Amino acid sequence: MASLLLLLLLSPLSTTTASSAAYPTIPGTMDTSFPASKDSKLIPIRREVYGDGRIFDITHRYTSDMPSMGSENGLGQFLRLPESMKNGSFANISEMKLITHTGTHVDAPGHYYDHYFDAGFDVDTLDLEVLNGPGLLIDVPRGTNITAEVMKSLHIPKGVRRVLFRTENTDRRLMFKKQSDTSFVGFTTDGAKWLVDNTDIKLIGIDYLAVAAWSDLVPAHLVLLESREIIIVEGLKLDDIQPGVYSIHCLPLRLLGAEGSPARCILIK
Repeated sequence: MASLLLLLLLSPLSTTTASSAAYPTIPGTMDTSFPASKDSKLIPIRREVYGDGRIFDITHRYTSDMPSMGSENGLGQFLRLPESMKNGSFANISEMKLITHTGTHVDAPGHYYDHYFDAGFDVDTLDLEVLNGPGLLIDVPRGTNITAEVMKSLHIPKGVRRVLFRTENTDRRLMFKKQSDTSFVGFTTDGAKWLVDNTDIKLIGIDYLAVAAWSDLVPAHLVLLESREIIIVEGLKLDDIQPGVYSIHCLPLRLLGAEGSPARCILIK
């Protein structure tokens, strides 16, 4: 079984796009603070799934009510329209202001290592080959953080380089709640060390704003980022997707000097 799984992960995956049909948005994800069109004929389609069910958008939609670490009131207003056609401008031009670790985002080595930050190990230096390719979506045992024992129990084959860990954060819909929650599931320090020492994983994805459990926030990040070989993707939307092998694609912005960046991430069957 492990050899078959490894073969699938190492084989090229087709990315041919099939015809797109409209799929309903996840209930409760609409940002009601954004005005809808007054023209009933102009109703935008917001999708979570594309290509006849082959392409899954695993990026959270940015809204004023999405959680922001340390905030009880969510992200708040982050988008404004300083240039508006209604006010005489020749075009609508928005601007946004938010923390780079908001919503679905990546961490660069400089996030927790100041000397890496000073040396320039920012999101512009992250390896796109690591951020794109075959990988696993797996379910983590519920009721526990991702410890060394949990990592052992998952039996992730050697050679697997990209793994998205779905936890009870998804079950509890924590990314859809305005108030940040420190009881989220993440890696403990020993779980992070076990991953580094015993697997070939270079891309780690998780379903809340931090990959490390709150109790191990700093030390677990330090373990994962020390080698500068592992890329962390946080705040993934993994609802209603079957576990298994997918082609993972995650593209952060090229923000020179930034230790984190929002990212658009998708899975392709």
